[in-house]
Amino acid sequence: MFFRFKSLRPKGYSWMVLALFVVSCNSLWKDNSDEQPIARVGELYLFKEDIAPLLSNTMSKADSASFVTDYINNWASKQLLLSKAKINLSEDKLGEFDALVETYRTDLYTRAYKEALVQQGSDSVISQTQLETFYEKEKENFKLKEKLISLRFIHLPPQFMNKESVVEKLKRFKEDDIRYLDSIGVQFKKLNFNDSIWVTASRIRDEIPLLTLDNQDRYLKKSQFFELQDSLGVYLAKITGVLEINDIAPLSYIEPSIRQVLLNRRKLDYIRKLETEIIDEAIKEKEFEVYAQDK
Repeated sequence: MFFRFKSLRPKGYSWMVLALFVVSCNSLWKDNSDEQPIARVGELYLFKEDIAPLLSNTMSKADSASFVTDYINNWASKQLLLSKAKINLSEDKLGEFDALVETYRTDLYTRAYKEALVQQGSDSVISQTQLETFYEKEKENFKLKEKLISLRFIHLPPQFMNKESVVEKLKRFKEDDIRYLDSIGVQFKKLNFNDSIWVTASRIRDEIPLLTLDNQDRYLKKSQFFELQDSLGVYLAKITGVLEINDIAPLSYIEPSIRQVLLNRRKLDYIRKLETEIIDEAIKEKEFEVYAQDK
């Protein structure tokens, strides 16, 4: 991931809920009086236009026919089973299932509506100051569970010429060295010159198969330069930084996670505000009342 590889005042919400309802119930209300059904189960009919959107233009006639047959049989099976279930299940069980369906329906609509409002009104920009403030406040919760390394790295092909020059410039890494290495970078199998980025030790082991859990501490030490070779080529690395397990993770490493946490918190706060404003507005407009109950 880090290596560069070469190889409320929510006005007007009612229309949104209505739109969701109309879409979901489209097949219930459509008029098929002029169309011939292709199958029937009891009083329910299946029409060609119900299946047409599911057919791909790339299907052969034989595949289309087979798909339609399977679809009709599956549809009929479900309708017949549903009919039998309504007859044979107890009233209590049917009522329980109906309540679950209604709860799911309500949750689906309200969740979609709230997500739409959040996208319209919630700020998705997290400033660097906000990231740093949260990091400083919570940094004790960001202890590492795996060793992190920053390094410069080159994977040379097996027959690469002038390896000594590359080694010298990777170690020294002055402006002229960087320009030279960049200019011949297309000859490398893999490279990473950005030694300000932290990567896990396991990721480095993936890139350098000769490194293992048993020997990594020998090579992954700060300021260490190492050269390893196998049939795939030569691995050159200069370690510029090491953070051990239980060290505090650097902000640059956990910034994406912090950003997501802050966005989620902001989203929840915005939704709570919307819910409160919806209730307040309904009370003001006398659309919502709570009646006193006798104790």
